[in-house]
Amino acid sequence: MNKTEADPVNHPGHYTFGKYEVIDVLEDWFPADPLLWQVGKYIARAGRKGNLVEDLKKAAWYLRRRIEKEESDETSGNRIIK
Repeated sequence: MNKTEADPVNHPGHYTFGKYEVIDVLEDWFPADPLLWQVGKYIARAGRKGNLVEDLKKAAWYLRRRIEKEESDETSGNRIIK
């Protein structure tokens, strides 16, 4: 598919800007971490779909949740580095 063609379902414009499509980066960087996947998604699209501050707050929400999970795993001795 030509990158300039509009496809709001398979290749939405707020994820297909720049050199790499966001889905490809997320799959490469966070293959097994859904919380960091969401952080990356909201940062990548920040301001491109709707409200910039709202996207940044969503990214922060997922990041706080990921930090809390990591701290909980460290406390319980269940820390796993992937």
